[in-house]
Amino acid sequence: MMDGFKALGLAVPLVQAPMAGTSTPALAAAVSNAGALGSIALGAVDAQAGREMIEATRALTDRPFNVNLFTHRPACPDPQRETDWLAWLAPEFARFGAGAPASLRPIYRSFVEDEAMLAMLVETAPAVVSFHFGLPGAVAISALKQRGCLLLATATSPAEARAIEQAGIDIIVAQGIEAGGHRGMFDPGAPDAALGLMALIRLILRETSLPVIAAGGIMDGAGMAAVLDLGAVAAQMGTAFIDCPESAADAAYRAALRGPAATQTIMTDAISGRPARALANRFTALAQTMGARRPPDYPIAYDAGKALHAAAKASGVHGYGAQWAGQGAPLARAMPAADLVAVLAEELRAVRG
Repeated sequence: MMDGFKALGLAVPLVQAPMAGTSTPALAAAVSNAGALGSIALGAVDAQAGREMIEATRALTDRPFNVNLFTHRPACPDPQRETDWLAWLAPEFARFGAGAPASLRPIYRSFVEDEAMLAMLVETAPAVVSFHFGLPGAVAISALKQRGCLLLATATSPAEARAIEQAGIDIIVAQGIEAGGHRGMFDPGAPDAALGLMALIRLILRETSLPVIAAGGIMDGAGMAAVLDLGAVAAQMGTAFIDCPESAADAAYRAALRGPAATQTIMTDAISGRPARALANRFTALAQTMGARRPPDYPIAYDAGKALHAAAKASGVHGYGAQWAGQGAPLARAMPAADLVAVLAEELRAVRG
């Protein structure tokens, strides 16, 4: 497994996190060309769009890059719960002269039931394939490994890490509670120990034999050095790349990242139906008033969240977007991705000597 990671030939022990909504082929290619591992997020697209993203990335780099899939348990529709959720959101839609949707749907298909996506990946054989929210079935894992793909999966606990090892995955991505975006926990309904990255790395290394990539709150070379000293083989960063020009983040997202909201990231499941860390904004404030109500399953709830964001944005209000960011957000720097990788590498060298 370690040999597989070394075979990637990374000059910098860094993985750009595949944050859906900000990662692009241009960003992934720039990171890979700079000597780290770039990533594209396919969790929110179908097989054809995924193929186009892989082809677009390959047109920009001949280096390895990571392709990320969502492997969540398929949503269970609950019409009453969804109706109640829309009724709760209706006053927010009314603020912008819009009505709430009449119904909701699961806007993303899980990789665990997407045969077309698996067939496309087997055909295109990306160098690295990673999974978030759980694990695919044994058939998918075997098919991808037979095509030479290095497989990664996110763990937020030692139990998830053990399951990843038992499934035959090559590398564990240890996601601490500090991380921005969605928690990769397999079961969002289960108790979450909310382990910080430092403890999580050490626990996973004690309980499994797999290499670990560390994710959560890492924003500079000093953070990279810290997780490498703890035993990780690389650091994964997502928030650090949001303000790069190659990112798909819009102007409002970038402005929020540079403002006081960066010091107040919030973990909420109100936006999408799964716990995720975001910049403090109008939606996270609304989430504080949820009381005992629970959102519909992911990604059904995200259908409502995206509709509310669109209604607000049409009125010039940008505080309802999914502005994912980790606890290290105030340390973000706006510069081209290749320059950021170079700066991180120099910072790492300065710390480690």
